[in-house]
Amino acid sequence: MIRIQVSSGAQTGTRAEFDQDVVRVGRAPDNDLVLTDAHVSAYHLRIVTDPSRTVVEDLRSTRGTAILIGGDRRRLDESTGLVAAIEASSIVEAGSGEDLTRMMIEVIDDDEESRVVSMRRLDEIAPVGEGLERDPNLLRRLYDAQKKVGAAADLEEVLAAICDATLMLIPRATHVSITLRDDDENAHEPVYVTVLTRVRGEDGIGRTPAVGRIPIARSVFKKVIAERAAVLAADAPRDVGGAESIVGASIRSTAAVPLWRGEEILGVIQADNRMAPSMLNSADLEVLALFASNASLAVSNGRLIRRLQAAQEQFRRENTFLKTREQKRGGTLEIIGKSPIILGLLSQLDKVVDTRVTVLVEGETGTGKELIASAVHYRSRRRDKLFVAQNCAALPENLLESELFGHKKGSFTGATEDKKGLFEIADGGTLFLDEVAEISVTLQSKLLRVLQEGEVRPVGGSRAHHVDVRIVAATNRNLESEVKAGRFREDLYYRLKVFPLRVPPLRERREDIPLLAGAFLKRYASELGKAVGGFSQQAMELLVAYDWPGNVRELQNEVQRLVIQLDEGAFVVPELLSERIRYVEGIIGKAGMVKGTLREMMDRVEKFLLIEALREHGNNKTNAAKVLGITREGLHKKLRSHHL
Repeated sequence: MIRIQVSSGAQTGTRAEFDQDVVRVGRAPDNDLVLTDAHVSAYHLRIVTDPSRTVVEDLRSTRGTAILIGGDRRRLDESTGLVAAIEASSIVEAGSGEDLTRMMIEVIDDDEESRVVSMRRLDEIAPVGEGLERDPNLLRRLYDAQKKVGAAADLEEVLAAICDATLMLIPRATHVSITLRDDDENAHEPVYVTVLTRVRGEDGIGRTPAVGRIPIARSVFKKVIAERAAVLAADAPRDVGGAESIVGASIRSTAAVPLWRGEEILGVIQADNRMAPSMLNSADLEVLALFASNASLAVSNGRLIRRLQAAQEQFRRENTFLKTREQKRGGTLEIIGKSPIILGLLSQLDKVVDTRVTVLVEGETGTGKELIASAVHYRSRRRDKLFVAQNCAALPENLLESELFGHKKGSFTGATEDKKGLFEIADGGTLFLDEVAEISVTLQSKLLRVLQEGEVRPVGGSRAHHVDVRIVAATNRNLESEVKAGRFREDLYYRLKVFPLRVPPLRERREDIPLLAGAFLKRYASELGKAVGGFSQQAMELLVAYDWPGNVRELQNEVQRLVIQLDEGAFVVPELLSERIRYVEGIIGKAGMVKGTLREMMDRVEKFLLIEALREHGNNKTNAAKVLGITREGLHKKLRSHHL
């Protein structure tokens, strides 16, 4: 629990308590604590609690944030860092100079009241299970669990295997979470991040990723770390002293064991039962503790393998680049995505690759149109020939004509020798014309001739050359609208749009975001020769919730920035994400968002925005509709659809 008392400013005397992991403070009305002082930014700061610590983050406020530590004032800025850990009781100032709002922030820790049913320290874990030979079924399950974890290839698979195996070993457990320590040798104190949560399926057998964030019992977690022991708390609301984190999570019993390597604690496995009266017991703790010794080795090896792989990549980057280029020429170019819309696109692509028809790739900027165009080439029988790409918006009309069709010596000023155009260079292969809508109307007629006759005439030339080129064009504009506006030839439009392929924006394929982010993370970690931990669960949720107006390119740039920013072995946590991505937390949190289908989540946000607009304008529907950018009739229709 976080308790805040305002001691100066317009809200002097205000006291508030928050039982949540993130508390936002600022002038905007959707903050958790609203401060009306003019020197306070709309979104000034936030307080974030993870299993091991609590930090204050300045949200790049106008007047800044400071923390008083031992009588010294530390400003949070770009030079000193925007994030700082706070003690159990700390003073935080919003503003600067004489314009200050001072707050006393207390982190209420219930560890002193915590009582446990059973606890077994690390040096006692090894002999655990001496009596298990009397239960052949349990021994078999333990063997299967260890075999499953041992077969995992990388750290992500190891973590998933540990969660699934824990649910198999402890039938009463309904949730399993793994929290790992950031592998950062430069950190002053260990930082732990919850990286994965798995839940038991409704059938009691299946195991699936958690839907939404599942809070863990921080009091039990801290006891495991502090005591270096396996801890069992049965009937948690009573036996852990009514710990707020446990009551908030509705945990009826919990068993937590450390993952360790020698004297070093790597993390914690925490198994919960949230459905009384099936309580976890000491036997469950013994089984989990015994399993944790092998799981610890698997996690340690997974991290070691990741570091070794990164070190190898640092020495093989040049060779890897050459191999990647050859793989692309061999047709093994990977298009990442398992969403239905991407699988449908790939199905359409496979139908057209070995035909001669012209392909038009449509989609917003950054969706990966060139990737699809290159896949058309490298998956076809033309893969042994050249794939040539030209951005039609990058050159003025006269230079683009020369680039595409070539020119003869002396045909214009500067033409000192004959030059082959891209159509001739790509003969037998594929020519990709990106941003084809930018071609001038004059040049469009020459392009149409190539499509109709298969002949190219260089600038200043008198003789045409026959070429066999497969044309793939791409645009982020609506060509049909361009035709109606007279900016694009109708006959060329129909020639290009023989087989259209629409590349969906990233917001329409959110289920692919974790796959893409993971692939980019591995790529840039490899390029930089840096071992990184991966994404925390909350950071990935924010990535999935963001709309990505720049699509895959924006996601790629964001991940590249994150890898550069990450310390060796560290995980991506929400504090590292760009502000525009973290902003979605405010809307989702205020709307009471829980995970569901995309339609369900969008409906909840839309309903919240409608209610807020009406509230802000005193139920004046005309003004509310104007602010929302819809008609009054449209507003009435939406209100009826949400039963408002």
